[in-house]
Amino acid sequence: MMFSLFETIFEISNMPTATHSPVTTIAVISDTHSHLDPRIAEIVRECDIAVHAGDICGEDIINMMQPKSGKVIVVTGNNDPYCHLTDTNLPEVLSFEVAGSTITVEHGHEHGAHKPCHDSLRKAHPDSKIIIYGHTHKKVIDQTDTPWVINPGAAGSTRTHGGPSCLVIECNENEEWKINKYRFPETENSNN
Repeated sequence: MMFSLFETIFEISNMPTATHSPVTTIAVISDTHSHLDPRIAEIVRECDIAVHAGDICGEDIINMMQPKSGKVIVVTGNNDPYCHLTDTNLPEVLSFEVAGSTITVEHGHEHGAHKPCHDSLRKAHPDSKIIIYGHTHKKVIDQTDTPWVINPGAAGSTRTHGGPSCLVIECNENEEWKINKYRFPETENSNN
């Protein structure tokens, strides 16, 4: 079958256009223990939202977390009640919506002291797309089941297990979400 130039242009112009919903980027950090690695602070500044999964140990760390939107989500860790100068009254668990899905953040120490149980986290937050926790200082991305369970590792200088690390989640309503991993070489300030 032969198409004239007019028919071809008409067919192309009437095709449904792909709609790309905007991608929201979320910087995920944890376990700074009073020190936010400046390389990770730079990644936070490039993202839309910042999340800290506890053991912040200083209001100055929260102030250093400056994503593009200014939206910073933080929860308390097991050490935070002992190291903040003022009563910060941070929540233990926090859920928020992004790109039509729920993300839940907690420190994770209530689900196992040295290795939080992912099944326990999933059972506690079954309606979430992603559960973010900290506590272990070890980076984990568990996508074996839903919700996904992730830990960004330590973003400071204490027990970084190979260098300070963070995660960046790329959220899009119409596509599969992506999790990007970042780890930086240890510096002289690292205390492993």
